[in-house]
Amino acid sequence: MSDNQSAVAVMPGQIAHWYEAPRKPFTYAERAKTVFLFGGLTQMHDQLIESVFQHLGYRARALPQADNAAYQTGKEYGNRGQCNPTYFTVGNLVKYLIELRDREGLSSEQIVSDYVFFTAGACGPCRFGMYVTEYRKALRDAGFDGFRILQFQNAVDFAQGGGDDGLILNRRFFFGLIKTVVAGDVLNLLGYRLRPYERQAGQTDAVLGQCRQVVGQALLNGQSVTRALRQCRPLLAAIEVNYLQPKPKVAIIGEFWAMTTEGDGNYRLQRFLEQEGAECDIQPITNWGLYTVWVARHNLDQQIAGQRGRQPFTWRGLWATVRTRVLLRIADMALKTTFYRFARAAGLVRYQLPDMNHLASISHAHYRNELRGGEGHMEVGKLIEANEKHKAHLVLSVKPFGCMPSSAVSDGVQSAVSARFTQVEFLPIETSGDSAVNVYSRIQMALHKARQRAESEYRATLDRFGLASDREDLPHASRQYPAKTVACTAANHLYSVMGWRRVLPKG
Repeated sequence: MSDNQSAVAVMPGQIAHWYEAPRKPFTYAERAKTVFLFGGLTQMHDQLIESVFQHLGYRARALPQADNAAYQTGKEYGNRGQCNPTYFTVGNLVKYLIELRDREGLSSEQIVSDYVFFTAGACGPCRFGMYVTEYRKALRDAGFDGFRILQFQNAVDFAQGGGDDGLILNRRFFFGLIKTVVAGDVLNLLGYRLRPYERQAGQTDAVLGQCRQVVGQALLNGQSVTRALRQCRPLLAAIEVNYLQPKPKVAIIGEFWAMTTEGDGNYRLQRFLEQEGAECDIQPITNWGLYTVWVARHNLDQQIAGQRGRQPFTWRGLWATVRTRVLLRIADMALKTTFYRFARAAGLVRYQLPDMNHLASISHAHYRNELRGGEGHMEVGKLIEANEKHKAHLVLSVKPFGCMPSSAVSDGVQSAVSARFTQVEFLPIETSGDSAVNVYSRIQMALHKARQRAESEYRATLDRFGLASDREDLPHASRQYPAKTVACTAANHLYSVMGWRRVLPKG
């Protein structure tokens, strides 16, 4: 019987139920010899987070991007019926530890003793609440029983042993993590903005690699991230681009991991879209932070409304409410201020974070704001906003096969929403790790209509200014990102350089 199962004697015919046994804590004394593993975000984020963890004194190491080999490892050692992100992320860790054992010669006992893994986790109406147990089950079956998993958003895992915790959650930790996530968002957004229009293929990726080193070095040394991003700005501005290429703009929304990862977990969706001549509008991780703060504020308002007239007034209760409101307001402002400061420093102009109150308002009639799971009402709100503000020609909702919260939204609610709001094409796709050809085919068909809309907007803009598409003296102004009037970047560019304020239609 495994150490992770109950030690109670089992009578013949009696079922031995799974039960989480107490785990060995990660103590402060072990920090010097323990390697801190993590991963699961974009490559940019993972490598920057590695730098900030090393600055805080941890022997941190970001796992490589999860690939199909990790997926097969996850299916081999995991339970049946799990969702796609589970197989990829769990399999990626198990695959990495197996390589340490079989290629580098470390024993299983040494790996269990000298490595820990840090991951996110939460309860909720999906399999995400079972990730940690799934990690431990797969690790046990792969020969790494007792390997330590530290779960973010779980006070029990963090408060392991009082003042002797190996992972210290203080102001430096959270501020460093926030700055790292926001900086990664800004650089990623710039990459997806520039890469489809670069004149020299591969130049954007090369410059982003330089920027990642500059910002990573600043995080490692505890220096100003804003100053580091200012150093990156001239490097990014030197990328030669030609915005006069009418490309369909594709907004990627859906389940958090599936729309964020850049590897085989979503069939390398972003790069596939760019290869097909599209421009990607990605969702920064900062949006999730703003949504989390909004949910806390909304829950507080609901709690106050439910208690009004039922409980006696107390000054202590009033102070607790005011204090919570102030803290949530500060968190919201801190995230937005940090993002826009970093964006200005790096040269990310004319980018607006979503207004969470507006998303809640426009989506409420179709999907109640109180419902949780996945991205809640955000997915519905993003589709409606894409129609209202001409943000995209095609909205792709990416979700893992069998994802309960996202499937209910994208396959159910969004059908009614897309029938009402018809300015933008909507396509829900599922990822299962082994159906890339089917997904690519469906996207290519949807891109045909999106491409027609982009070209139509561009031709209409040319006609407005009396320009011919084959003229060689059309403005190129690669230093200026186009103003926002329609979804097509090429059309926006013409508005920007030809004096768009004088020709915009009223209203």
